[in-house]
Amino acid sequence: MHRSEITVDLGAVRRNVATLQRALGTSEVWAVVKADAYGHGAVDVAGAALEARASMLCVATVPEGLELRAAYRDARILVMGPWLSRDLTAARGAGLELVSIDGEVPEGVRTHLKLDSGMGRWGISELVTPGHGVVGLMTHLATADCDEAFARQQIARFRVATEQYAHLTRHAANSAAALRIPEARFDAARCGVAIYGLSPFNTDPADDGLEPALRWESYLAQVRLLRPGESTGYGRRFIAERDTWIGIVPVGYADGFRRDLTGTEVRVAGERRPVVGTVSMDAFAVELGRGLPVGTPVTIVGHGMLAEEHARVAGTINYELLSRIASGPGRARRTVV
Repeated sequence: MHRSEITVDLGAVRRNVATLQRALGTSEVWAVVKADAYGHGAVDVAGAALEARASMLCVATVPEGLELRAAYRDARILVMGPWLSRDLTAARGAGLELVSIDGEVPEGVRTHLKLDSGMGRWGISELVTPGHGVVGLMTHLATADCDEAFARQQIARFRVATEQYAHLTRHAANSAAALRIPEARFDAARCGVAIYGLSPFNTDPADDGLEPALRWESYLAQVRLLRPGESTGYGRRFIAERDTWIGIVPVGYADGFRRDLTGTEVRVAGERRPVVGTVSMDAFAVELGRGLPVGTPVTIVGHGMLAEEHARVAGTINYELLSRIASGPGRARRTVV
């Protein structure tokens, strides 16, 4: 018995990739499917993205790349995170492409040199002369979603540093830049959050023509009437001031419904209702407008309940929430449509 169910609409993924391709024009869409495709299922999402003409799959680790290679023999797969010498044999054998963050170019592996143009994280500070085996040059934008001026400074620095190597594939844009900053597009854009129909700006995805691909649903496992002065949950953070119907949903922070989501809303029997009290490891409480039967559907994400709304309540970003949903035995069951 699963406590909740995740449904991933691969048609929405394909449509989002198409939306990004229209925005990018002649630049390629590269689908970022790291972290199990932000909780959506890497193998399934990768297939949908490839069907929609994404030109590359991007992951964070060599093991993630190997999983995709087993499913997609001919796809180009880029490992964006750091790698160790012990990873090279497997990466080379699987035909994975690697990112070099220190200028090292391993023999027999297609490599992308990463220039740190202002992120202050992975990459070299000054671009070295690309040698044999280098097929791409890249950077990563720190503020494309919130500070376009600084993002444009990064883009300008990257453009100047790489102009003489324009015969190589240059890529800098993430989802936010692909949608809003034309000069960031270069030859390809590495798009993650937008292919899932999530807003890189933490606003309504529809503002940029995106369609959320994931629904997360559970049910009322218990319904109880609190009398005035009675409470629900740890710490008695919610105390009824009047007769109040409370529904208990069997999803908590162990499932990915964060402890700081008290105050957000979910949809119960088609109505928006507030989450009250303390979110516990395996359950949260929702205030109901009336008594409802056990088993009544609860929509956490989907059908107008946006991950962006939850993220604003929790003071975080939409893709952190979805990438933390726990699937597997006893937790969420994931299906694709």
